[in-house]
Amino acid sequence: METRIPTTAGGIMSHPVVTVTPGLEVAAVAALLHEHRIAGVPVVDPEGHVLGLVSEYDLLAKTGTTAAEIMTTAVISVSPDTAIADVRHLLVSQRIGRLPVLTSGRLAGIISRGDLVALLATEWVCGVCGEPARGENPPATCPKCGGASFTLQEQPPGP
Repeated sequence: METRIPTTAGGIMSHPVVTVTPGLEVAAVAALLHEHRIAGVPVVDPEGHVLGLVSEYDLLAKTGTTAAEIMTTAVISVSPDTAIADVRHLLVSQRIGRLPVLTSGRLAGIISRGDLVALLATEWVCGVCGEPARGENPPATCPKCGGASFTLQEQPPGP
């Protein structure tokens, strides 16, 4: 099986996405984050439009009884064809933990900092030609030269 390096948001986004409705009680939002071991969740309307995001920070720092009362409404989003480099830039420059991925204005997936960290941590380099490949495990053979020797490549910090 050939391993390809994802180059767009659509290639690394998580889906389906755990979401909440605006009227969900704050305690239920907290329980959902804990249950799914996630740090934030989109608040969506019945058609799948993102109304806001509720993060752990919102739960701790804001007062209110429902998701709508504590959610952050200034949501930055990307499309499935957004380059991973642009996703990384947004997460870092805007100091946000997740980006909803929208298709036709509706939630299609979500990308967290953890998704990018996992991508960075799983780059394999062919010992024959130096071609990079990404995946949990190295590919059986290099897609470029057919080599079968791979090493885990550490990523340098920065853009």
